[in-house]
Amino acid sequence: MITVKAPGKLYIAGEYAVVEPGHPAILIAVDQFIQVQAHLQSHFSSAWSDQSPAGELEWHHNGNQVEFSPFDRRFSYVASAIQTTEEYLRAQAVPIRNYHLKITSELDSDNGQKYGLGSSAAVTVAVVKAICKVVGYHVDLITIFKLAAIAHLSVQGNGSLGDVAASVYQGWIAYQSFDRKWLLNHLAHHTIADTVAIEWPHLKIEALNPPAELQVLIGWTGRPASTAHLVGKVANKRVDESTFYNHFLTASNECVNKMIQAFRNHDLQSIQEQIHHNRQLLVALANHTNVNIETPQLKQMCDIVNQLGGAAKSSGAGGGDCGIAIVNHQTDLKQIIARWHQFAIDKLPLRVSYNQQEESHDQPSFTS
Repeated sequence: MITVKAPGKLYIAGEYAVVEPGHPAILIAVDQFIQVQAHLQSHFSSAWSDQSPAGELEWHHNGNQVEFSPFDRRFSYVASAIQTTEEYLRAQAVPIRNYHLKITSELDSDNGQKYGLGSSAAVTVAVVKAICKVVGYHVDLITIFKLAAIAHLSVQGNGSLGDVAASVYQGWIAYQSFDRKWLLNHLAHHTIADTVAIEWPHLKIEALNPPAELQVLIGWTGRPASTAHLVGKVANKRVDESTFYNHFLTASNECVNKMIQAFRNHDLQSIQEQIHHNRQLLVALANHTNVNIETPQLKQMCDIVNQLGGAAKSSGAGGGDCGIAIVNHQTDLKQIIARWHQFAIDKLPLRVSYNQQEESHDQPSFTS
């Protein structure tokens, strides 16, 4: 029996712009996890998840496709991760044996609501890691990222895959999205193994070290939101609003790159200034596209933090889910939390999760 974990994520800055190739964002991994236990077995392969009422499901191969019986859409990312990873391992001449996967999640609330922590990315990463480990094949972090990114993209079809990067590398990261059209075209003419082996255009990932006095608070609105739906709505309007959208991309790049440099300089005040600026850019994008990114609840959350000397904004696609606050370690957190409660905003008991593996040196460098 082997056990692996993959954490959830939250965006700190650069949302929406990061879906375009070559545009940066900053994310954190959080200490709530998808856990996968795996063991080899003799006659068939199977999986069980606490997120599915169907119980244990067997799967079989229909050509190159992995199919669960009975079909359960909640296993879509699991099936894609299995299919992608096994194809890669076969190219490495690794024998594929039958195995069982037991999947458990900490990324949802007690009543099953999603916090917006990237559960689909985390389960994809965890399954990739578990399969490689149970068959005894070592893979570095960039290979895990690429396999999970291919698997996730084949199911969701959009997004930057920054949540996958955060789940793999953990800690604070700067992430620059790769060219997804290039990837899909390359996969149409090359194997997964060949695709994983080469550099991906625009992809850059860098570990960031926050200033010692920085604290991050995460506020939960109690209202889940669909990232794919919101990103899709903005994408559908970007052609008609090309002048504004190009200005947004340029301004977001400048803002996030300044924030990355502020992390390098351990300059909390500059980080907070760029958090304020990034929030303004997202509010302007929301107004221009009529997409509800900063809900009234998220606005209250941010305004309370700003009034008490911190900096806050929506996290990820917005529309509900979580907001993040960047404050000095001397800030009165109890006052922030008490005022959040007045607007039904809960502080989630989350901390930044750091990768304890030795492969951290595998990270590609980020240059602005």
